[in-house]
Amino acid sequence: MMKTKVIAIVGPTASGKTSLSIEVAKNFNGEIVSADSMQIYKGMNIATAKPSVKEMQGIKHYLIDFLPADKSYAVGQYVLDAQNAISEIVSKGKTPIICGGTGLYVDSLLNGIDFVENSNDDIIREELYLILEKNGIDYMLDMLAQFDPESAERLSSERNPKRIVRAIEFYRTTGTTITEQNMKSKKKESAYESLVFGLTACDRQFLYERVNKRVDIMLEYGLLDEAKAVLNSDLSATASKAIGYKQLQPYFDGTDDLDSCVERLKTETRHYAKRQLTWFRRNDSINWIYIDKLKSTNEQFDSIKSIIRRFING
Repeated sequence: MMKTKVIAIVGPTASGKTSLSIEVAKNFNGEIVSADSMQIYKGMNIATAKPSVKEMQGIKHYLIDFLPADKSYAVGQYVLDAQNAISEIVSKGKTPIICGGTGLYVDSLLNGIDFVENSNDDIIREELYLILEKNGIDYMLDMLAQFDPESAERLSSERNPKRIVRAIEFYRTTGTTITEQNMKSKKKESAYESLVFGLTACDRQFLYERVNKRVDIMLEYGLLDEAKAVLNSDLSATASKAIGYKQLQPYFDGTDDLDSCVERLKTETRHYAKRQLTWFRRNDSINWIYIDKLKSTNEQFDSIKSIIRRFING
């Protein structure tokens, strides 16, 4: 069975993924499938750097701006939606281009990870969060280690309460550990042949300065008004994780000044960029583009267009 060829452009926030993906789409008859877990939400435009209609330059984008912010959205649903989008693009004789910085979305889609249905249970999850609040992360890791020591060891370093709770919830609802599911998923062959480009910088400070500048531009474009509206609305557990809103809450509450809140926002965005790079660095198949050497989108595109041409025609 012939695999569908897919191009992906990944990397940290503020690295220029959107501009490069649009340039690739314009030159290779492509349409773009977003892989950004926050750009899916309506009303969350400035903080998520959602491309405007003008920025899209007539290129059709999928999985952007389609979900109310009070709705949760999981990676399994993303994979299904992205697969449908890719099928639609291919049916039109066009090239599918994945663009985004949510590494879990990209890897799950391109690597053929198969998600177990009905693995979510709100009641169990609520109970686990109550246990977490009462007893702490170490207690939850010990609970997880009783039936999935591999996951407990893997998650002990990052100490992410959401992922620890999710691993326990998954086992209680499916009878299968996350570790077992991941092993099964890796055995499933992907339906896609992918060519992946990653944007990064030799000098990490160069990227961080871009992050700081982006935050300043967001403020000029009206981030404060958007943040106030978003924070006053009902947010799902997924949407509430978006960077760019809760960092400004102390300013709206009158408990901190704007400059301090903005600096906190810049710091957390830089930390997020670092986590994104750490995720993507694990993928040996990524073709890296260094944005502090090739600073313009045109330079970046010129450096990869022959590779793309060979991939499409090969």
